[in-house]
Amino acid sequence: MKTHIKKGDTVQIMSGDSKGKSGRIVSIDKEKYRAIVEGMNMITKHNKPSATSPQGGIVKREAPLHISKLMLIDPKSKKPSRVGRKKDETGKSVRYYKKSGELVKELVK
Repeated sequence: MKTHIKKGDTVQIMSGDSKGKSGRIVSIDKEKYRAIVEGMNMITKHNKPSATSPQGGIVKREAPLHISKLMLIDPKSKKPSRVGRKKDETGKSVRYYKKSGELVKELVK
């Protein structure tokens, strides 16, 4: 299943407790259609003592968000924009911002 966002994209959260905040995508689960955004949707996890952490304790971490709650931020207008797909000169499918019409810059890995 294709998604409108990829790992490394800067997105804004459109609904929920973290509404209006923005961050970078850390990971995407395509089967469950969820993404983890850096520093957003924080939860508290209680860890049992184990060999790796003998003390145990309470840890804050990011929880996944549904992808439909996320919109890509257009760098030109600094506002969230819907994303479309079109073919470029070589016939490859590329993403573009519907607000400004510019292509989404892919991050080099």
